[in-house]
Amino acid sequence: APSEVMAAEVVSCLNRAMAELRDIWEEIGIPDELRLERTGAVRNHIKSLLDMMVAEEESLKQRLLKSIALCRKELDTLCKELQLDPFEAEEETTILQMEKNLRTRVEVLLKQKKDRKQELKTLKEQDRDLCGILCETPFCIDSSAVPSLEDLDRYRRHLASLMAEKEQRRKEFVSSKRQIILLMEELDHTPDTSFEQDVVCEDEEAFCLSKGNIAALHSLLQQLEARRSLNEAVCAELRSRITALWERLQTPEEERASSAVH
Repeated sequence: APSEVMAAEVVSCLNRAMAELRDIWEEIGIPDELRLERTGAVRNHIKSLLDMMVAEEESLKQRLLKSIALCRKELDTLCKELQLDPFEAEEETTILQMEKNLRTRVEVLLKQKKDRKQELKTLKEQDRDLCGILCETPFCIDSSAVPSLEDLDRYRRHLASLMAEKEQRRKEFVSSKRQIILLMEELDHTPDTSFEQDVVCEDEEAFCLSKGNIAALHSLLQQLEARRSLNEAVCAELRSRITALWERLQTPEEERASSAVH
């Protein structure tokens, strides 16, 4: 293996260095006891360096194990919050690979959590706006918890239903408003209540599309239609009486034609 080859090279380098040191000491003429002392110093230097390197690698190993423990704990919490099955890490793998796998999984679940919370916030804002327009009760959901995928899907369908209801009521309002304005003009009726003024107001978006308001709108339209029907009946009766009087008075057709304009 490459690592074994490199280890052998380290030993070879050490042996070569020690041989060179011995040659230098002999050439210098350093006594045996001092050579022994210097050899001990070399050994201590090397041992200290190796001990430091081992300690650093052991520290790395402990940091990885600590990270694995923290990731497992965080994963357990995230799986419960997101209502997912517990994450099963591959046990037959290295510490380094396991730490990477767990950390990657934590990042994925944290993004899922963030995305769900953000979507819930957006849905609640839409819900608040629609309920304000329709005077309906907001959707019941726990804002403090992370919503499940089923919760979000149910919420989306609820909002789609509210949107459809809003469009239906808006159509009813616009249609009824058009008829009401025409009837008021025909009856020469000036809006005299705050509700009637709200109905004929140019700002259609300001009109509250509550069930009560839509019912009141239909009621107003029926009242105006009833008044027009009554007026038409009265006019028909008056025309009938005028025609009868013309017959009794034998009024010429020219006179009748000139009066018929009115």
